[in-house]
Amino acid sequence: MIWYVLAVVLGLALIGAVAALIVTERRPRPPKPATASAAVMGREALDVVNAGLRRLTGECLRSGRSLPDLYAVVYSEERLGLLLAGPEENAPAPWTAEADGERWTISPDNLHRPGPEGEPALPYALTVTVGLNGADRVLVDLSRAAGPVSVSGPDDEVRGLARAVVAEALAGPVGALAEVTLVGSLARDGFMPGDAPRTSRLHTAASLEEAFARVASAAPGAPEPGASEVTQIFRLIEGSSRIAVQGEAPHLFVVDASQLPRRAGALNGLRRGDALLVLGDAPAGWPWRAGADGSLDTGPLGLEITRHAGRFA
Repeated sequence: MIWYVLAVVLGLALIGAVAALIVTERRPRPPKPATASAAVMGREALDVVNAGLRRLTGECLRSGRSLPDLYAVVYSEERLGLLLAGPEENAPAPWTAEADGERWTISPDNLHRPGPEGEPALPYALTVTVGLNGADRVLVDLSRAAGPVSVSGPDDEVRGLARAVVAEALAGPVGALAEVTLVGSLARDGFMPGDAPRTSRLHTAASLEEAFARVASAAPGAPEPGASEVTQIFRLIEGSSRIAVQGEAPHLFVVDASQLPRRAGALNGLRRGDALLVLGDAPAGWPWRAGADGSLDTGPLGLEITRHAGRFA
């Protein structure tokens, strides 16, 4: 009798243990936190992005197709993704269209295979890192904004992000042809650190009007319509066409919101393909907000940034 009772007890205990195991296995486990690798955080990531954009321009030139309506780039070690404002389901090889043509992706391994390489990615020279979304590096083409790009929030966060954007535009491979002008107080208050890139592509101006005038006076004559020097690219929000002329580098202007002229027509000097980054709250095509926790709200772009570029160091 004792053996019978013992067998029943052991059987019930075994059933209970199995049931507990099943419940434990079915209970959802919290996902492991995604963190960016050193390869995604480092300079090599920009080299991959640059190679991808040059490969893209090469494929488009070879096939005689227009450049895609690209406004952002997302990079992980496994793949490089281009985010398009206008969906195109017919992506040129070796790119693959996803999400109904709103994203083109490629494996970084395919960038090392033979294929047409375009000129330095001039139409995308103002594509800069804005931060991380988990393990992914996110870059945005500032020239796609329909007006200024403003960044509000805590001053340290805003200035840190702006410094990172300027430094990458001047020292990164994607912005190798871009010009940058610091305007007003940013030109004289030690905005850029002492170890900032020293280059002839970094300029200063007392006012935005002066900055626009200098760029206009240095620009070559306008090409004839249909000339081969003109490459068609697009504006993200307005959908109107924009042009980037070979040999005429895109220009990034950086100004504090307190020194942004508010009168009608004050920004008419901003050329197509250029960008205006405003530090502080101001009327903008892309109003962004940096959080005290290092996050970045990209407003109408809808890109989630958990750690902005100013927090990389």
